Amino acid sequence: MPVKPSDKEEEFFARREFEARKKLREEQQRQLEAAERARLKELHHMHCPKCGMDLIEIDYKGVKLDKCSACGGLWFDAQEFETILSQEQSNIKSIFNIFGR
Repeated sequence: MPVKPSDKEEEFFARREFEARKKLREEQQRQLEAAERARLKELHHMHCPKCGMDLIEIDYKGVKLDKCSACGGLWFDAQEFETILSQEQSNIKSIFNIFGR
């Protein structure tokens, strides 16, 4: 005669299956998000945010800047603007001294 599982056993296995499916769904979602980020990076990497044309990397006093090949826009990566400002601080101070009076 087959043994019928108790309610607690059924609940245990149902919960276990639910958790396994939940983990699988979360992993699939992470993979989809990673694939989407990679696709967007490939689509937009080194393209002008304004017109979409290719960006050319130029060197300005040791700092690599991105310049658009079409519209001439100049784009800074993180900390590049601050680096240039710190290098040019003496020139900026002299300009402020001239016009600040």
